[in-house]
Amino acid sequence: MKTRMSFSTMAVLFTAAAISGCSPQSQSQPQPSPTTQAASSTAQESTENASQAEEMSTEVSSSQTDGKPMEFSPIKLRIAYMPNMGSASAIIAARDGGFFEEVGIIPELVQFQGGPAEIAAMASGDIDISQIGHGAHALCIEGQAQIFGLDLYGKSDEVIANKEKGIEKIADLAGKRVAVTAGTSSEIVLDLALEKAGISREDLELVEMDANGAVTAMISGNVDACASWSPGTNIIRDRMGEKAVTLAGNEDFFDKVAFPGSFIATEGFGKENREALVRFYAAILKAMDYRKENVEEVCRWLAAEIEAEPEDILATKDNYQWLVAQDIRK
Repeated sequence: MKTRMSFSTMAVLFTAAAISGCSPQSQSQPQPSPTTQAASSTAQESTENASQAEEMSTEVSSSQTDGKPMEFSPIKLRIAYMPNMGSASAIIAARDGGFFEEVGIIPELVQFQGGPAEIAAMASGDIDISQIGHGAHALCIEGQAQIFGLDLYGKSDEVIANKEKGIEKIADLAGKRVAVTAGTSSEIVLDLALEKAGISREDLELVEMDANGAVTAMISGNVDACASWSPGTNIIRDRMGEKAVTLAGNEDFFDKVAFPGSFIATEGFGKENREALVRFYAAILKAMDYRKENVEEVCRWLAAEIEAEPEDILATKDNYQWLVAQDIRK
């Protein structure tokens, strides 16, 4: 992990190059900037890490087939997650499916309510690895953490409002109290929706809350709308019934934005614990394959972990694009 450049920054750089016509085949072929060189360096190193993880995953499977399991010295990892399928599903599948055990990873799972809080905990040394949603990738672009593995694409974020407060479209949010969790993908969906409607954040009364607080505030009527994600949005609809109206969601902006969920670590942890990251992601790749084929079982595992109703978690199983190891390979 030689640079502070993330996949997200790299994507922006190369998308900008494509739009401006600066492809490798263009006649001018200017020398790459240090920033672009850093992006290329990070891309190459991340690809090498992912390839090593895939090779290890394959070797573990082969050793099991041969009846001679590979032996690993145990590594304890403190892993941060948020209590939803988008953040926790691959981690739970890796633990309860036995894939962490296969590579000698001893996981200690710690629950958070948002990616920025996870990154702050990594900076203080309380957490080793986190799974973040799209919004917190901005902090990786700023250099606060490094992305080392893709997990999934999300489509569970929504801007949801109380119809009884006179809200039927995004423009109606002007002057209304709107709960938002800063630095999350749901905040980005809100910003995109506001931009499309021609109004700004200054036109709203934004109230900073975590995901649980937003659900409670919506149901109690303390806010008029919120930007949040499942299972919270599903709970809001269930409790509010016809009063709840969805104003915008990820899928409204798929032509502009991708919403990845990724695994991250600090630069310092990555430099000192590369083998741990490779072993961790090897287990995750196998867990991703298992999750795709057994998503309802993983929903129940997660419900038990976070002490939620299984039906609430099962209701969110179609809110994500479940990637598998082959997708990462491509």
